[in-house]
Amino acid sequence: MSAADSVRAAVAAVTDPELRRPIGDLDMVREISVDGAHARVAIVLTIVGCPAAARIESDVRTAAASVPGIAEVDVEVGVMTPSERKALTEKLRDGRPPRQMPFGPDSLTRVILVSSGKGGVGKSTVTANLAVALAAQGLSVGLVDADVHGFSIPGLLGIPAGTQPTRIDDLMLPPVAHGVKTISIGMFLRDGEAVVAWRGPMLHRTVQQFLTDVFFGDLDILLIDMPPGTGDIAISIGQLLPHAEVLVVTTPQAAASDVAIRSGLVARQTGQRVIGVVENMGALTLPDGTVVDLFGSGGGAAVASALSETQSVPLLASIPLSPALRTGGDEGVPVVLSAPGDAAAVAIRDLAASLATQGRGLAGRSLPMTLG
Repeated sequence: MSAADSVRAAVAAVTDPELRRPIGDLDMVREISVDGAHARVAIVLTIVGCPAAARIESDVRTAAASVPGIAEVDVEVGVMTPSERKALTEKLRDGRPPRQMPFGPDSLTRVILVSSGKGGVGKSTVTANLAVALAAQGLSVGLVDADVHGFSIPGLLGIPAGTQPTRIDDLMLPPVAHGVKTISIGMFLRDGEAVVAWRGPMLHRTVQQFLTDVFFGDLDILLIDMPPGTGDIAISIGQLLPHAEVLVVTTPQAAASDVAIRSGLVARQTGQRVIGVVENMGALTLPDGTVVDLFGSGGGAAVASALSETQSVPLLASIPLSPALRTGGDEGVPVVLSAPGDAAAVAIRDLAASLATQGRGLAGRSLPMTLG
């Protein structure tokens, strides 16, 4: 290979941090020339003001400089033309027409809804930590914050206020936090602004857009943080994703577990499968060994038992009450990263490992068949 070819190969392997694909595959590399130890590299970004511009330029410079014999690198950054952007979006859709939901029954992506019967049980905290723990195991993970009126996922993942998806024509690229591609209505509101007077049709369109217009790429698992209860969004997602799996989150308290059972039953009515129960805010063990059941005990097991009348629903995890779990949420660094040795972090990682080893069921999927 010539020196210019070596530089091109190194630069082409640089990954776009938003699209998570090599920029060579995305047709972002342009002219490359080498004069002695000096390399000149031209690349194009998808849009003007691309938030990943500085990182891409830095990674390109580093990649080019890694080629033996190259001591100096100049990087020229341009922007794609409208026709080039159109070609890129068509490539990213991989033949799917615009606004088609990629998570249908034939998709290889597991869609897991995290639900609860009532608010305040730590459902969103569990969802955020679970997503990060799954990503840490090497899985490609997406997270949809469907709790439109009570969104909290951006804060729990430390996504700065004002961060918005990058738009490439009619595609939205979700911000990535701790390896998790994330979308939330909170990214489209001014700091402190609330969603007011949104009813069924508008909520349905919002969730539908999250699933169709946001480009997650190839995912192993898509987690959806559901709003508490069994309202409009639960019904909409039941219509859009009837093949989804459901995790029910409760606390040990009987008042919470009784309501959590209903959310599992409603999910079943739409055809979704309840794959397990997660008990949050379980017994806390103090340094002297004293065990404190602040919210009682047995709620998770009671929900699992009640939902097992027609099919087995296991209690997958009991996450103990944890100051570190709360602190991680406040600081935007999930406990599975900030305090990996904490009992709550261990329980969530074990839950992630359990889910990661489960294959997606084949129900509802068309299977390739060859007639002899």
